[in-house]
Amino acid sequence: MIYTLFVFNSWMDFALRIVVAFIFIAHGWPKLKNLNNTCKNFSAMGFSPGKLWGTMISVLEAVGGALLLIGFGTQILGILFAAEMAVAAAWKIRRGEKMIGGYEFDLILFAASLILATSGGGMYGLDSYFRIW
Repeated sequence: MIYTLFVFNSWMDFALRIVVAFIFIAHGWPKLKNLNNTCKNFSAMGFSPGKLWGTMISVLEAVGGALLLIGFGTQILGILFAAEMAVAAAWKIRRGEKMIGGYEFDLILFAASLILATSGGGMYGLDSYFRIW
């Protein structure tokens, strides 16, 4: 192990939090803007009721991503995002999609979300500033 690299641990938690936040905002904002279409898509995918699941996921990704960006509720959001990505990957696997071009993005977001859930978002967020968790 290269122990001197541990000095950057909090910076890397911060970097991971920012990147994951931008990814979820980028995917959640269009869903939230076109919520009716999103709900229809969730119904078509078999998530019933589509209106409930489409709305919940849209809000989680857009609003949760924004909260993650400022570092508020990082560990709870990490758990919620990990659960979402586990369901998304399992759904794609069940449909017979291959890993490459299928569910690899879901898996990396699942792992990144678990890291945020277990180690937090670093000392450069509101959680750390207000010592919430």
